[in-house]
Amino acid sequence: MAFARKADEEGLTKVAKLFRAAVEAEALHASNHLQVMGEVRSTKGNVGATLAGETSECDKMHLGCLNTAKVESNQQAAWTFDVASMVEQIHAKVFSEVAEQPENNEELRQVDYYVCTICGNTLEVAAPERCPIWRPPKAKPFKVDQCGRL
Repeated sequence: MAFARKADEEGLTKVAKLFRAAVEAEALHASNHLQVMGEVRSTKGNVGATLAGETSECDKMHLGCLNTAKVESNQQAAWTFDVASMVEQIHAKVFSEVAEQPENNEELRQVDYYVCTICGNTLEVAAPERCPIWRPPKAKPFKVDQCGRL
């Protein structure tokens, strides 16, 4: 998607569309692999697996990468891993809350999600003027619909 956005910036619409098509194809491949491996379970099981993955990312993966970036004095890399870890903590919290709610809870059907275009922060309410993680006002969270980005 980063490549598609860059192609868009450069006015290369056809190339941008090709990158987006490749992203969709790769997502389909991943979905097929998960199906064959038996990793797509009930929604409750999928929420549990996602919660475990989000927790692992913020507790282990991003922390290790953040420490390496700091040792290497790479401020930009450190920022990306620090922000990603904060967002993964938010994801873990939200998935934990969803895991505790009954499946027929009407509240689960009526929520909108917004994703910050800079840091990926995921919000359950209308996007604020400034992202709570990425403070500058240039971040414009987008609303997510059933198929992804609106």
